Amino acid sequence: MNPPVRDFVGYGRRPPVVRWPGDARVAVSIVVNYEEGSERSFDRDGVNEGLGEVPRRVDAPYRDLATESVYEYGSRAGVHRLLRLFARYDVATTFFAAAEALERNPEVCAALRDSGHEVCAHGWRWTEEWTLDVDAQRAAIERAVRSIEATCGQRPVGWYSRWMPSVDTRRLLVEEGGFRYDSNAYNDDLPYFVQVGDAPFLVVPYSLTFNDSRHTYGQLTSASDFFDECRRGFDYLWEEGDHTPRMLSIGVHPRLIGQPSRTSALRDFIDHVLTKGGAWFARRRDIAETWWNQHPTLVRD
Repeated sequence: MNPPVRDFVGYGRRPPVVRWPGDARVAVSIVVNYEEGSERSFDRDGVNEGLGEVPRRVDAPYRDLATESVYEYGSRAGVHRLLRLFARYDVATTFFAAAEALERNPEVCAALRDSGHEVCAHGWRWTEEWTLDVDAQRAAIERAVRSIEATCGQRPVGWYSRWMPSVDTRRLLVEEGGFRYDSNAYNDDLPYFVQVGDAPFLVVPYSLTFNDSRHTYGQLTSASDFFDECRRGFDYLWEEGDHTPRMLSIGVHPRLIGQPSRTSALRDFIDHVLTKGGAWFARRRDIAETWWNQHPTLVRD
């Protein structure tokens, strides 16, 4: 079934030159992972979700009410704090959204419909696709598309799996026919094409480096750590962008970055980018369309 082939070369010494809108040096893609309400829970799955504010899991037969409430904070308070911040700065973002999480919070769906942010499918539920058989994956993709169309009024054109896809995911996305990209890779600073069967398909890589999930693992201990990591990444890419424009992915979660102190770090980063200039705050679908339009011949074998 043509499983993915590892590529250690990429663009090498000759990365392609793209012209971002406004001749920006860096396309900054802020991604909000909206998963609250679709995570594992004891009442439905017989196991508790293991990723909360601390990296631990409460085992059955005990229900983890603490972690459940952390996720509820994200959907009740954190996500709206982020939406207010983006509106204040007129910043366009992409929501990696689990379809079920959207169904459980019509307020968020209404805000997304009104705001113009992109909704990228993050699964039907926030589940590990590599544990599902092909038919179950196909059904979950179709169900996620229908659900997001109904709740948010837009058909998702991008896909991002929880942590990693299965070896079949990309083929199933191409088979579905309506996806323009996925973000199921962490291996580059620029989009790139892959060949899936007879069709080219675009990968818009994501990042676990510039990501607030590192608070969960103790790798970032303060809001200032997150700001410094993102600022340094942007500044370095900005310097490189003098010759070859770059892309920076920033990953955040309402239950984490939505806490006031951490939101202030994201605010300071946006301030820094706007003050420095030369950046394009972009939805991933717009990055993908720019790449499709400017580099349609870069399909790799």
